[in-house]
Amino acid sequence: MTYKITRDGDISTIYLTGEIDMDVTEKAKEIIMPVIDEKKEVHLNLKDVEYMDSSGISVLIESHQKAMELGTRVVLKEISKSVLKVIMMAKLEQILILE
Repeated sequence: MTYKITRDGDISTIYLTGEIDMDVTEKAKEIIMPVIDEKKEVHLNLKDVEYMDSSGISVLIESHQKAMELGTRVVLKEISKSVLKVIMMAKLEQILILE
């Protein structure tokens, strides 16, 4: 997994690339959580994520919950088909913010 972070006003966008599985979930949290701590809206761009397992999904859920606690939000953007399939199978489209 690789990443890039851009900031534009009150929105920080994290572009994730590659596979998000249990081997990289800690790294993903180390990238995402400090950006959420800035209390800005965070966009996770998932268009280049080829694979995500349940541990990757748990990172999305934890990110969403932490943002809500801090009064902001995490928005999933440009979700790849393979990741969207996992989100839909878990029925998380009703909980997570998808755009």
